[in-house]
Amino acid sequence: MIQADLNIILPEVFLSVFAMLALVGSVYTSKDRLGPLLVWLTAAIMALVALALATTGSGETQVAFGGMFVDDGFARFAKVTILFSAAAVLVMSEDYMTRNGLLRFEYPLLVVLAVVGMMVMVSAGDLMALYMGLELQSLALYVIASLRRDSLKSTEAGLKYFVLGALSSGLLLYGASLCYGYSGTTVFAGIVAATAESDISVGLLLGLVMISAGLAFKVSAVPFHMWTPDVYEGAPTPVTAFFATAPKVAAIGLFARVLHDAFGNVVGDWQQIIAVLSLLSMFLGAFAAIGQTNIKRLMAYSSIAHMGYALMGLAAGTAFGLQALLIYMAIYVTMNIGSFAFILSMQKDGKPVTDIASLNMLSRSQPGKALAMLVLLFSLAGVPPMVGFFGKLYVLRAAFDAGLAWLAIAGVIASVIGAFYYLRIVFYMYFGEEQEIGLDVSKSPVMASVLMASAIIMVVGVANLFGLEGLAAAAAQTLVQ
Repeated sequence: MIQADLNIILPEVFLSVFAMLALVGSVYTSKDRLGPLLVWLTAAIMALVALALATTGSGETQVAFGGMFVDDGFARFAKVTILFSAAAVLVMSEDYMTRNGLLRFEYPLLVVLAVVGMMVMVSAGDLMALYMGLELQSLALYVIASLRRDSLKSTEAGLKYFVLGALSSGLLLYGASLCYGYSGTTVFAGIVAATAESDISVGLLLGLVMISAGLAFKVSAVPFHMWTPDVYEGAPTPVTAFFATAPKVAAIGLFARVLHDAFGNVVGDWQQIIAVLSLLSMFLGAFAAIGQTNIKRLMAYSSIAHMGYALMGLAAGTAFGLQALLIYMAIYVTMNIGSFAFILSMQKDGKPVTDIASLNMLSRSQPGKALAMLVLLFSLAGVPPMVGFFGKLYVLRAAFDAGLAWLAIAGVIASVIGAFYYLRIVFYMYFGEEQEIGLDVSKSPVMASVLMASAIIMVVGVANLFGLEGLAAAAAQTLVQ
């Protein structure tokens, strides 16, 4: 039995053992001089684990440790997305971190441990496993948020994330204790059985609300978004790129798992909560980003808005809604990786810059780079025929089909408002004021390759969208039986 359980959690065990061995090995050898090697080695190992997850497995749902850990199509889809996005961020961050003296050997290892936490999150079948995965992810992220020790903003980012994260963990734990008290079990299968017997009790409903509040913090949903702009701005840019990708997939995946696996019998009770979170996130993200001059803060509000669209798919409460959610998150991660590859390459006189005005007339000095960013911005805004448009179309259709036409209409309005701040960056790049000293030409082939690859996917990826649709449909079906 234990051997079977260990086989199911083999990817998580493998990554954990690698992180611990690499940590001990680095401490007793060259320490920070091993940083570049560890970054590439870690990225390669995560990519190989992702490939193994994508190509192996029977496709059947497997349960380990008495229902605490679930390995199904939904978890595998989320894990592959998490692993590939984390590997891509690591690869494109190596040059930036080295140039700015930030590449310590702990950085890639903390990323690995955070990723292990995320993988546990999306496979959690029990409130205890949920919390264990969440805290493993969060504790690693608190540290890398304040990696720039000589920067007040970075230290502030780490402290704010830690304090507010502790508050959200407290809410989630209190909600979990209520769920346990009123259902008599921490296993999701037991909770869903308790909700099937009769009308859901007030205590269990309150537990659901508090767990939802704790998870809403992790996805930066309004009104639990307050940490996002400051942490995105203060953290080193590669860390911000990581925050904007893999942890979002893990948190939204865990959110879906809790709502469908533990509270799948009372969709009507949580659908209203998620719909309101979606509505508020879309509009706050759209309006608050308009006045931003720092591109990292703008991306923070952009991520809040995008999480609003993702929550629209979750609010549908259907298998198609989950399918739309998975498609949206896969596209969102690809767009963000490309956008942050561009932001990482923004420097003037060898120093990083994040001011949007520094992009004035970039199209004249670096036309290829400007064109790639234009494609990504159009995709983020949902302009057809870019892939981002189809991502939004899926979640809007899911909401409409589920009887949430008002939310779908609100989503279209928010998308139109949000297009303004994406197109403003395009305006700066193509029609802004001439600058005496423009941005430096990036000498990182990795960053340029990631940027161009993401832009190309946004254009030609439409042809492969139906393949992604089939994978997402199969993954969603395993969660909504």
